[in-house]
Amino acid sequence: MLKRQGSRLVDEWGRTVLPRGINLSGSAKLPACPPPGSPGDRFTNHREVSFVGRPFPLDEADEHFRRLQAWGFRLLRWVVTWEALEHAGPGIYDQEYLDYLEAVIRKAGEYGFDLYIDPHQDMWSRFTGGSGAPGWTLEAAGFDMTRFAQTGAAVVAPTPGDPYPQMVWLTNSERLAPATMFTLFFGGNDFAPLTRIDGELAQEFLQRRYIAAFTQLAARLRSCSHVAGYGVMNEPLHGLIGHPDLRKRFRDYQPGLSPTPFQSMLLAAGHPQWVDVIGITPLGIRRIGKRLVDPAAECAWAGCAAGIWREHGVWEAGPDGRPALLQPDYFTRAAGQPIDFNQDYYRPFVNRFGRAIRQAHPDSLIFIHSELGLRMPRWGPGDIEQIVYAPHWYDVVSVYLKQYSPHLAVDVRGRGRLVVGRRNIRRSFAAQLGELRQAAADELAGAPVLLGETGIPFDLHRKRSFLTGDFTAQLAALDRTLTAVQDNLIGCCLWNYTPDNTHARGDHWNDEDLSIFCRDQQTDPNDIHSGGRGLEALLRPHPIAIAGEPTRWRYDLAARRFEFAFRSLPTARPESEFYLPRFTYAHGVKVETSGGRVDLDLENQVLCYYHDETQAEHWIRIEPQTRR
Repeated sequence: MLKRQGSRLVDEWGRTVLPRGINLSGSAKLPACPPPGSPGDRFTNHREVSFVGRPFPLDEADEHFRRLQAWGFRLLRWVVTWEALEHAGPGIYDQEYLDYLEAVIRKAGEYGFDLYIDPHQDMWSRFTGGSGAPGWTLEAAGFDMTRFAQTGAAVVAPTPGDPYPQMVWLTNSERLAPATMFTLFFGGNDFAPLTRIDGELAQEFLQRRYIAAFTQLAARLRSCSHVAGYGVMNEPLHGLIGHPDLRKRFRDYQPGLSPTPFQSMLLAAGHPQWVDVIGITPLGIRRIGKRLVDPAAECAWAGCAAGIWREHGVWEAGPDGRPALLQPDYFTRAAGQPIDFNQDYYRPFVNRFGRAIRQAHPDSLIFIHSELGLRMPRWGPGDIEQIVYAPHWYDVVSVYLKQYSPHLAVDVRGRGRLVVGRRNIRRSFAAQLGELRQAAADELAGAPVLLGETGIPFDLHRKRSFLTGDFTAQLAALDRTLTAVQDNLIGCCLWNYTPDNTHARGDHWNDEDLSIFCRDQQTDPNDIHSGGRGLEALLRPHPIAIAGEPTRWRYDLAARRFEFAFRSLPTARPESEFYLPRFTYAHGVKVETSGGRVDLDLENQVLCYYHDETQAEHWIRIEPQTRR
């Protein structure tokens, strides 16, 4: 069982664990019934769906768990959406799905996996171009979801067309529907005190329902010792909270239509607008034109109401019908004090969620992370204990552009400067993750760090590899990412394993294709490695449990040479365990150590190292056996 001890994650014997984890799965964001791509109106039938069988049907679980076990994974970040639990309406839980989850998660324990539940969302909901919340939450706030595309309130697949525009779903962070919902969820008491749902303040209603849904699951899993804990919310967003001037966009680095928040409010109320179009040009990200949006003057609010923000006096229509912005700084003033979203709104919710979960499932770890670019809240007395910092980090050039360059990358800190050269990229990636470790030390009272998401797209360079069979770029990209993780001596959960991934539809969600497994590449169902992607980079030795504090971790992909060093600590079990993949060392291994002895369990792909207890510093080196 995974536990916290100071700034370390440890096993039941007190040995340091640097989890080798996987997100399960990309397509779990979507219902199994109706399946992705099937005909039907998602907006009108959103209460009649089922997620039973996500991530895979129960009768297929053994196949996938055996594969993930053979590939050395020990931790599962288990994707569950609020919609999956409570899609039929407030307080109506899908008992069949809860039964399925309990059964499949118990089976994961039989294979030796630890796991934590990931309450997953992107951009609030499937109905606002992402995943997560049930459709009835938008209806309860007064939205008419069927008019989001026409009014620009959200970009929703497949309305932008097929193929889906690359990474356009990210622009929803600035669209009115998701921005409003996050504002209501985290700050509705301050910013929308007139908005009530079933007689209750919107913030209280939404948070109470969200927490109640996940405590239903936590109560089911409380007897599962391998369930280490629960995330709070995947990639939370601040919505409109703290936005200083509604006449200006949040940011200009997202391509496509880019209305200002004020324009978004007007479009939702039936006022057509000429909206800037942002594009990527040789001179950088620039405005490349304008487009008239909603020329038919449709409304995103039910009954063509003027909406929540007009009701709160943010804007008004004058006697001539022309709208005027009355309070451009409303979302910095309404709270009555300087605003720090993470400190003032996210932190109280984490505490509320964590305490409720622990009533249902005592002693759970609580995994938290913040919106990219925002500082973590300052943790102190009165805040819940036993938290783990689980931030997300990606090689943004590879993920956003679906291009890999060995010599060019971006430093996501600050304004995202370019980094040129292999050595500089390695230093930059290590430093970026190093800042996350420092944030845990400075802001979160020394919480352990586990990278909750990282990975690379396998459809690089316009899916060229699917035709040529040459995955050299993907191997290099994955190795570069894993090297950054190793340089920082932390564990990570790769995004992702999607059992129904295909070349045509990837992970079945918004044109993403990051799965390390693909059915279209599986040529032999009896071969545990068939269908795997990037295995030459992925299947490398990995520390399972270390009887000490790690100090060095290196892997040379070309030489297949693994090096690991640590300082011994008093533990209940003095041996350290390492994953030793047969895939990588089919012809045997040569092992060197600083002293002690080594036992090889080739059947279970485990190497046990019993270090010399007379020494304080220890190292082990593994490389292929030289063939004669």
